[in-house]
Amino acid sequence: MDQFIDDTTDLLGRTPAVVRALLAGLPDAWTAGFDVEGGWQPRDVVGHLISAELDNWLPRIRRILEDGPTVPFDTFDRVAHQERDRDASLDDLIEQFARLRADNLAALASAVTSDDLDRRGLHPILGEVTLRELLATWSVHDLDHIAQIFAGLAGSRDADVGAWKANLGILFRRDDPSAVPG
Repeated sequence: MDQFIDDTTDLLGRTPAVVRALLAGLPDAWTAGFDVEGGWQPRDVVGHLISAELDNWLPRIRRILEDGPTVPFDTFDRVAHQERDRDASLDDLIEQFARLRADNLAALASAVTSDDLDRRGLHPILGEVTLRELLATWSVHDLDHIAQIFAGLAGSRDADVGAWKANLGILFRRDDPSAVPG
């Protein structure tokens, strides 16, 4: 393969274990917090990651490989999880995400080579993008949502930390995302 692909898939392969380690078996008291006011709880993040595994990354990779920039990507419903996962337990969602990710990484390994990284696709809003950019975005998307899970967990204790909140950046940013504690 290619070092970029290897490094990217290495990180992508770690995400389910990180999510499992953070969330599996935690009581609702920890997982009921939101990352920001009106934001998502950790279960929403896992549901969204599942949606992306089902309808975003691999379908877009295939579109690039099959159609190039002649056919735009299908739109992605970033909140499809809200109705779909209503009755699923968080632990079940974590396991579903892990299975889907493993399947998608296997499909990626058999479909993409370093020669494909500069191939282009058409995003309906962003315009032309490369397969390399899509893979990089997939990995950073994971990191972004892992941070969101941490923020949701911290948010579950926002009211309990008292005056120390001013020293806890993860909570401080909930009130003023542009501010950073001194």
